[in-house]
Amino acid sequence: MRFIEEFRDGSVARQVAAQIAAEASADREYKIMEFCGGHTHSLCRYGLIELLPKNVEMIHGPGCPVCVLPIGRLDQAIALARQPNVMLCAYGDMMRVPGKDRVSLMRARAQGANVKMVFGANDALKLARANPDKQVVFFAIGFETTTPPTALAVKTAQAEGLENFTVFVNHVLTPSAIEAILGSPEAQEGRIRVDGFVGPGHVSTIIGTQPYDRFARDWKKPIAVSGFEPLDLLQSILMIVRQLNDGRHEVENQYSRAVNSVGNLKAQRLTEETMELRPSFEWRGLGTLQASALKLRPEFAKWDAEARFTMPYEAVADHKACACGDILKGLKKPTDCKIFATACTPESPIGSCMVSPEGSCAAYYLYGRHRTSPTPEPERRTA
Repeated sequence: MRFIEEFRDGSVARQVAAQIAAEASADREYKIMEFCGGHTHSLCRYGLIELLPKNVEMIHGPGCPVCVLPIGRLDQAIALARQPNVMLCAYGDMMRVPGKDRVSLMRARAQGANVKMVFGANDALKLARANPDKQVVFFAIGFETTTPPTALAVKTAQAEGLENFTVFVNHVLTPSAIEAILGSPEAQEGRIRVDGFVGPGHVSTIIGTQPYDRFARDWKKPIAVSGFEPLDLLQSILMIVRQLNDGRHEVENQYSRAVNSVGNLKAQRLTEETMELRPSFEWRGLGTLQASALKLRPEFAKWDAEARFTMPYEAVADHKACACGDILKGLKKPTDCKIFATACTPESPIGSCMVSPEGSCAAYYLYGRHRTSPTPEPERRTA
């Protein structure tokens, strides 16, 4: 990114925000869901929500892979790590997510479980090579962005005959979550209203823009695939406002410097070679969704943790006071949760939305919890 500062130009951001305010009809409301947790953090970090007119509301969606992972899957990983001779490798943002009885991977490690924090699947492969006496399990999570590296790790393990390496696959699919939001009972009852979507940028570098066409065509929802800088997001919001004003419902690509219509075909082929759809998968907040997640194909069972180990699954409800599920569905904002920034903080989290660097609660805690004054007019703010 050669011109990163240009995408953070405060004076230009104010101009785009003023254009949104000028074009947003005063007699209607615009409810726009940003799907990606990275977008939520950018909106909060740069004060973009305050730049928008009051009738343009951003709704935070389920685009945080750590947040949507159900407690039962985390508990399976913790149980694996406690088995003799097993070394569990996990991303850093999974380490403090509370499972059943608020036991996290970090707490399990303090109790003696062999848990290693890694930056990716390649680190787990290195640990498997260096520890032939251990069963090294990579705790793979994420949307389509992080799926190809997992697939490559499995192919590498196969090529090397690395039989002490397995993957616990928890990769989920973005379009399934969008469809779940639009088809939810809450949406049918009018409790969730989404007029358009800011489409995820990083996911779209892999899958392209075409998978969103059906939401524009069948659900008549405008979509603008967006980058992550302030001007990216403001321009995408302006695109959606204009579509809604015109009565259009199309997929527009604001992030054209990184995203095309078909995506990364090599990465897609790699995923298809190694993985297939699960019949169903539980999501935090969204419930059990059909054909919404991936698993390894039978020919790669030797590197599938769920095939190698006995891993019974038990669904676990969220903490009664935690509103994480409703926040992920767009029913609530983090500040609507009774324990936000009191009992639940990044240092002592109760819900996953407060832990993940892409979680909505973490974004509000880091950038918004001290704001008590009325929302200022757009021209008084800088990006």
